[in-house]
Amino acid sequence: MALLPTVVKSPYYMHLVIMTCDNIMLGLSFSLLYSTGLLTMAAGAFWGIGAYTSALLVMKAGLSFWIALPLSGMCSVLIALGTGAVITRIPGIAFLIQTMVISLIIPEVVGYSEFLGGWGGLLGIPGPSPIGPLRFVGKAPYYYLVVVLLMLNVLAFAALYSSRVGRAWRSIRVNAQLAETLGINLYRFRLLAFVISSAAAGLAGSFYAHYFQALEPGMFTAFKSINVQIFAILGGLNYYVVGPAVGAAIMTFVPELLRVGKEIEPVITGAVLILLVIFLPGGVLSLPERLGSFSWGLMRRTKSDGAPAKPGLYKGD
Repeated sequence: MALLPTVVKSPYYMHLVIMTCDNIMLGLSFSLLYSTGLLTMAAGAFWGIGAYTSALLVMKAGLSFWIALPLSGMCSVLIALGTGAVITRIPGIAFLIQTMVISLIIPEVVGYSEFLGGWGGLLGIPGPSPIGPLRFVGKAPYYYLVVVLLMLNVLAFAALYSSRVGRAWRSIRVNAQLAETLGINLYRFRLLAFVISSAAAGLAGSFYAHYFQALEPGMFTAFKSINVQIFAILGGLNYYVVGPAVGAAIMTFVPELLRVGKEIEPVITGAVLILLVIFLPGGVLSLPERLGSFSWGLMRRTKSDGAPAKPGLYKGD
């Protein structure tokens, strides 16, 4: 990864790699919440909250990006605490709908606020301040910055998953009632996951604001949250770290390489989601396992019947 900018000379492809890393961070935030059995539609909203907070702290308050970056994450934490204290009490469909409401409200609030730039958005957002000889000109410095942020996310999430907290989250997802009988406070652990997930999305939004250097409310609609879900679903929901990475890479590169227009992109995204649910519910990373099960089942069927089974009619063990 450190040598990639020396190999990839095209600014366009470097841009796709940078956006892939940012999308992976969003996918990781969704997977973290899914590990507790919760599905969210608010990832795009908290991405926008982090982006606008960071941009305003730099443009209006005159702070450095390096101070605005953690503060944008803290702002997402505070908003997540306030909303999560209410919505995480009732999991399931009710939680999903309430997070969808958040994703619908945030763009409207931003759009009707002149202080936040209104529907025209914010333009001319400055990039990060130089660090010694490192100046953020061109794609390579932004690439190294987003890789550092991504690695910190991966390390933090991996540590959480292997800790007592992560084991409690997984037990809640598998059987919430049984977990509660073992002394796990469902509300507190779900709220903790919602807050951490929102903070990660806010940090990804802060980077995006200063990389893209322009924001408008349409970037953070519910459709962005659906895309974040697809990052995790496409890679595999049971692969909390690698799954979002694979899904984000596919969903970032494929539409761009196909030169898909904004009008056609929702159609392709919806088709991909439907096909995934029907034919590959475990995600792309589950494909080798499914092929192995199919091959093993076909071999058993061949041995027992004396003739090969029809692949279209046989289901593996």
